[in-house]
Amino acid sequence: MNIEHATKQLEQMRQEAYAYTDKGKVASYIPELAKEDPCQIGVSVCLPDGTILSAGEADKPFTLQSISKIFSLIVALCQNGQSYVFERVGKEPTGDPFNSIIKLETIKPHRPLNPMINAGAIAVAGMIRGKDVEERLQSVLELLRKMTGNPQIGINEAVYCSEKKTADRNRALAWFLKDSGVLTGDVEETLDLYFRHCSIEVTAKEVARLGMVLAADGMDIMTNERVFPAEVARICKTFMVTCGMYNASGEFAIDVGIPAKSGVAGGILATVPNKMGIGVFGPALDEKGNSVAGVKLLELLSKEWKLGIF
Repeated sequence: MNIEHATKQLEQMRQEAYAYTDKGKVASYIPELAKEDPCQIGVSVCLPDGTILSAGEADKPFTLQSISKIFSLIVALCQNGQSYVFERVGKEPTGDPFNSIIKLETIKPHRPLNPMINAGAIAVAGMIRGKDVEERLQSVLELLRKMTGNPQIGINEAVYCSEKKTADRNRALAWFLKDSGVLTGDVEETLDLYFRHCSIEVTAKEVARLGMVLAADGMDIMTNERVFPAEVARICKTFMVTCGMYNASGEFAIDVGIPAKSGVAGGILATVPNKMGIGVFGPALDEKGNSVAGVKLLELLSKEWKLGIF
């Protein structure tokens, strides 16, 4: 790949996607996220040799939100194994909004259908081991710091507090999980861990690094050390395809065709097996909670560089 030419292409596609920033709205139900300027779009691409190409607001910090669900799942799988995790959380798409309680109540057994919706991620947070919330959180932070090479990655306290104050729907999901026996630990501690890992702050460049480790099946591309098992990477990438873009995952798989996970702060992590990791930031969201300009940018990128895996 010609780096100079690829960077120019990236900037051209970013400019084309910029026109879509006025077609969405920032996540207003979390007051701190509502302060974000919707007219932003940034992208970074991390290649297997560690080279990073960027355009736009690639250094702008934002919180992972639901992108963090991938990494809490990695920790839970590594600590507990597949059997334990998937006895409590399913492997199927829902077709419902990410914060819906409908299927949780109507299907039997009353367990979340997958780890990428809020109910499933709260259940996964309950599986992360440690003597207290801080120790459990450190497991997630250490994973992210190792994958990005940035030992300073931490929590955005303002977003964490804002999220915690306005999380009535998530509390309802957690208490339902407790009643159903899916959550066995302290509900408020599990919720606190969930709010904290959603509030971890990153940039598009760091998200691209995360995506490259997934693309490399759990290998750290800079040190050539294994961060987590290839089988765990496979599971996560499969969930990203089937459930990663909420109830727009099927449409995204057809239009873009690469594993991806979005978050309501406007981030999207995408990973192209053995080729690259991609980080996108665009806080204006569509009605399903995905970055409008970010999705368009990934669609353009996938078609121009022929990235689709199908």
